[in-house]
Amino acid sequence: MSAVKTTPNTLEKSKDIPPRYPFAHLIIIEPLGLLYGSSGRFLSPENLVGRSGSSFPPSAATLSGLFAASQDENADIRDLMLAGPFWGDVDELTSSEQNFYVPTPKNCLVKDGKIVDKLSWNRELEAWRNKNNETPVGKYDNNTWLAINHWNNPKEVKKNPWKFLAHLHPRLELEERHVIRNHEEQGSLFLENSVQMETGTCLVYLSNTELKNGWYRFGGEGHMVDVRCEPISQSLSELLNKPVGNTFALITPAVWGSNRLSKRVPVYLEKRDRTFYEQEEPIPENQEDNVWELEALFTARPIPFRYRLGGKGDTKLLSRGRYAVPAGTVYILKEPIDQPWQKWSENWFPREGPSLKRWGCGLALPLVE
Repeated sequence: MSAVKTTPNTLEKSKDIPPRYPFAHLIIIEPLGLLYGSSGRFLSPENLVGRSGSSFPPSAATLSGLFAASQDENADIRDLMLAGPFWGDVDELTSSEQNFYVPTPKNCLVKDGKIVDKLSWNRELEAWRNKNNETPVGKYDNNTWLAINHWNNPKEVKKNPWKFLAHLHPRLELEERHVIRNHEEQGSLFLENSVQMETGTCLVYLSNTELKNGWYRFGGEGHMVDVRCEPISQSLSELLNKPVGNTFALITPAVWGSNRLSKRVPVYLEKRDRTFYEQEEPIPENQEDNVWELEALFTARPIPFRYRLGGKGDTKLLSRGRYAVPAGTVYILKEPIDQPWQKWSENWFPREGPSLKRWGCGLALPLVE
């Protein structure tokens, strides 16, 4: 992940941070070749088989590095807010409709690119049922994407428009184009997991800050991309600013919980984790009580989100990882949330340096029941 410039994580300085504005821009990233498709785990010289740590598309945290690179040293990006990843067809994004694709809600059952059934929560039976009040049986497609313009009336979906390609790279001598001769400490070859997107497709992210158009190095191995920044359409802005109510779906992964534990819903943080938060709302004395009263949840296995290096001094060890609720998860709450995602309290989001809200953690859209 690319580094970003941040300010010290103190309560005094956090009061000076400008307010976060709603999303106003689409960041369109069109690859100029291959893209990087690994999440940071490395292969040993003895194991050059497989796709260790495959991860694509890049998270919004990766995109934040482009903002840091394009701004001058005095630029203040503390109010930066991003969300993604999504993808789209270049032709659809340049038209007036401005359509792109987000993860399909998991209560939509998909076969051969079509939504053949849709589950809803039956409060009497306390179970998920279809329109015939039955439990469907069979295998359905996963990892599909829904057009944002069809969010309120979904019928068709699409699959990932990319494929992984393994590339074996040599490690070269520093001063000559020759494979390293002394490879006792590290191997002279490494395997890059690259990604090839279909012609005419691109990655899409939401941003509240404008990014300069141009060519950038994006992700690992320095792959080049063409970046364009476009204002979002009126219809998309209206959808993003709708209150989520009591039934909504995530379109980005969500990390909830304290800085030590991952949860399925936001929690009131323990005292040790509250130090750097502004007290925008009263927090009960009970430790780690849930913010939302959950009635039902339709989700899948949690996914690894981010890992940090811990330890003291020169000794750095991989510390406890975080797990995210996957995009597409459907929440049904007992009490509605009368606000869009942009206005949710930052006290609900863990903070690792910047608040995870900066990177669109748990961006949600309301569902029509």
